[in-house]
Amino acid sequence: MSSEDTPEEELPAKPEVEHDPDGLELARAFTRAVARVGGKPARRRSTPGDSKWKPRSGKGRVSGAHPDERDPQTLDATMRRLVGDHGWDLSLRVHGVFGRWREIVGDEIAQHCDPESFADGKLVVRTDSTAWATQLRLLAPTLVQRLNEELGHGTVTVIDVLGPNGPTWKKGPRSIRGARGPRDTYG
Repeated sequence: MSSEDTPEEELPAKPEVEHDPDGLELARAFTRAVARVGGKPARRRSTPGDSKWKPRSGKGRVSGAHPDERDPQTLDATMRRLVGDHGWDLSLRVHGVFGRWREIVGDEIAQHCDPESFADGKLVVRTDSTAWATQLRLLAPTLVQRLNEELGHGTVTVIDVLGPNGPTWKKGPRSIRGARGPRDTYG
C-alpha cells in the first residue's frame, strides 16, 4: 500500500490560537445568543454621519455657540440667583453690617455696644452700661443714616437701644417670691 492509498484519519481542525471569550468577544457572543433565542438586538444609536440620523428633540432647543442656562455657571452667578430666588438679599446685607459693625459705627461705639437683631426696619442694639445706652439713644439718628447708606434708603427706621442685662434675683436660696430686686440703673 502506498501512502496515497492509505486513508488518513480526518482530524477536527484546531484553531490556531486558543481564545478565551471575554470583553468584546463575550459581548458579541451574548448579543448573537440573544438574537437566536428571539430577543431583539439592541438598537444601534445613530450619529450625525448616518443617513437615518435625526437631532434629538429637546423642546425645540438646539445647542449653539451662545451661552445659555445649560452652560457651566460661575459660583458667583449661581449664589446670586439662589439669594434672589429665596429673597435672602436684605437678610444677607444686614448680617454683613453685623459683621462689619466696628467699621460702620467706629471703634469707640463698637467697644460698648453690639447689634442683637433686625426685623421689620427695627435694629436692636445692646450696650454694656446705662450711660452708653443713653449716649447711643442720642446718636441713633446719625446711626440710622449711616446704616441706611450701607443697606439702602429706608431699610433701618428705628434703633431700639437696650441697656445691659442685669443680674436676676429670682433664683437662689435668699430669693423672695414677688420681689423684683434692688432699684438701680439697670435697663
